[in-house]
Amino acid sequence: MATYRVAQVPAAGGALAIAEREPSPPGPGHVRITVDACGICHSDAGFVEGGYPGLSYPLVPGHEIAGRIAELGEGVAERGWKTGDRVGVGWFGGSCGHCTPCRQGDFIVCENLKVPGWAYEGGFGESVVAPADALARIPDGLSAADAAPLGCAGVTTFNGLRRSSAHPGDLVAVLGIGGLGHLGVRYAAAMGFETVAIARGPEKAQFAKELGAHHYIDSAATPAADALRALGGAKVVLATVGNSEAIASTVDGLGPRGELVVIGATTEPLGIHPLQLIMQARVVRGHPSGTSQDVEDTMAFSALHGITPMTETAPLADADAAYRRMLSGKARFRMVLLPQEG
Repeated sequence: MATYRVAQVPAAGGALAIAEREPSPPGPGHVRITVDACGICHSDAGFVEGGYPGLSYPLVPGHEIAGRIAELGEGVAERGWKTGDRVGVGWFGGSCGHCTPCRQGDFIVCENLKVPGWAYEGGFGESVVAPADALARIPDGLSAADAAPLGCAGVTTFNGLRRSSAHPGDLVAVLGIGGLGHLGVRYAAAMGFETVAIARGPEKAQFAKELGAHHYIDSAATPAADALRALGGAKVVLATVGNSEAIASTVDGLGPRGELVVIGATTEPLGIHPLQLIMQARVVRGHPSGTSQDVEDTMAFSALHGITPMTETAPLADADAAYRRMLSGKARFRMVLLPQEG
C-alpha cells in the first residue's frame, strides 16, 4: 500500500496533526487493519497530555478501532482470520500471555496490557497494526461508527453490569447518562433490570426514559441515596461519572449486600467510611473494560437489542477539533473519526 495518514501528537500537550507513515508488513501474530472508524475516548486525554507512564512521542492515540483486516502476519490465518474480516480493537489491545494473570486466564488485568496508543500506534489513522488476540468480530448489524465506541465505552458498561451481582428484576442504578452512562442505561434495561438513571437536572428525565430507565433521580434536587432507599435500595450502582463525591454519595442507597461498581475514572479519593460497608455487607469494586471476546459479546448483544452509541463523526483531518469538542463536553456523546472520509 501507499503511505497512509495518521493524526499524531508531536509532544505531550500538543495538538493533533496529520502526518504520513510508510507501511510495514505485520509481524507474526499481527494484522494490518484498514481503519474505518475510531472513537475518541476521555481516556485519550491521558495520551495527548502525557498522563500515563512510559509514553513516547510523537504518539498516535486511539483505542476504539473498527475496520477491516487488510493483511495477515504469519500464523494469523491458522487462528481463523482472513483479509476482509470486519474487526474491532478496544482498550484491550493484546496481552503478554506469560504474566500470572494471563496464566490464570484473566487477560484484562495483564501486567503488560497492550493498550493501543500506548504499546503501539493507535487508531487515529487510516491504518493500524494490532496483535491478533486483540481482534473482536464486528457483526453485520453494526456500522463501523457504531461499533468503534463499543470497544471501550460499550464493553466497560456492558461487562460492568453482566459481571455484577444483579439478576433480572433487581433494582440497578446508573450514575451519569453521558458517554458511558447512556449506554449503561440501555444495557441495564435490556438485561431485565429495574433501571434507575441518576443525573443532575430535571431536564434529563425525559432523555433517561427514552433510554429505557424505569426511574429517574435528579440528584440536584434529592440526595441520590435517599431516592434509592425510597425505591427499596439498589442491588447495584454502576458509577460512570469521574466524580468521587458523586460516586460516594450513592453508597447509602445500596441495599444489603449491594454493590458499587466503579468505572468512572478519577484520581480523587472516595469518601466512604468502613461502617457504610460493614453494617450492610456492601461491596465496592473497580471494573476495567474487557477482553477481545468481551468486546465481541458486547457487539453481539448490542446488535441483537438495537443498542448503538450516540455519536458525532468527523474526518481524520479534523481530529484535533473533534478531540477538543469531546473534552469540552459539547459532544453528544461520542466523537468518532472516519479516516477513510475526507
